[in-house]
Amino acid sequence: MELLNQVTQFVISGLATGSIYALIGLSFAIIFNSTGIINFAQGEFVMLGGVLTIFSLNVLHLPLLAAILVAVAVTTVIGLVFERLAIRPLKNATPLMLIIITIGASILIRGLVMLLWGKDTQALPAFSGTDPISVAGATLLPQHLWIFGVTVLVIIGCRLFFNHTISGKAMRACSFNRRAANLVGISVGRMVLFSFVISAAVGALAGVIIAPLTMTAYDVGVMLGLKGFCAAIMGGMGSGLGTVLGGLILGTLESLGAGLISSGYKDAIAFFILLLILFIRPQGLFKKGETERV
Repeated sequence: MELLNQVTQFVISGLATGSIYALIGLSFAIIFNSTGIINFAQGEFVMLGGVLTIFSLNVLHLPLLAAILVAVAVTTVIGLVFERLAIRPLKNATPLMLIIITIGASILIRGLVMLLWGKDTQALPAFSGTDPISVAGATLLPQHLWIFGVTVLVIIGCRLFFNHTISGKAMRACSFNRRAANLVGISVGRMVLFSFVISAAVGALAGVIIAPLTMTAYDVGVMLGLKGFCAAIMGGMGSGLGTVLGGLILGTLESLGAGLISSGYKDAIAFFILLLILFIRPQGLFKKGETERV
């Protein structure tokens, strides 16, 4: 019975962490589907969400909701500027060159945050207190409910946007065939800009809701970004249900491995799963293999 309660606790914690990985994975997939590149600065957008919220609370003395909105808005603007200044000017750049640029942007953002706010770990207060809730013999924090709720709302919002709005359908058209989309009058450049804006906003929101549990610092985005990338790979780099399931599975396995085996293997589990999938099923767990007619 004691073991069952422990496993339940690990699963709940893993699902909460996996929800964050799912949001970050969605951010990776949105940009990849629009541009064909992997934005390794995505983890820094997550970090900026938490850091800027704490700055708005402690320095600007804004209410929590206003601080969150300011953090998401500023991070979104940073994503927009990044696309305009670093991605847009490179018309004929190779995917490898673009990936290197995103890595450079990641290092730059991390360095600037370290210079402005230091290396100290900062804490964001929980949204609804810290009184635990007992569920099936396990402990559930109110912040876990916020994470689950925000993740569901973002997934629903993305689905509605991509399936029922003109801009969303245009972005999907660019993901299938950019040249054909351009021929029918869709501004591919604008859709790429939208993808960076949306991914920056989603990443910042993920950073905000996870900060009360894990705290935040200038370098937290590195590992969160890599694990979000793992979730996207598990989902086949699609922007749908596969990435969400990949994030939840990754978070659950990571939590179970850390709790039942050793916490020292927590980060290694994610990369072991990534390598395993790349070897066995490189197209992802939830994506059908594609055939190309020659």
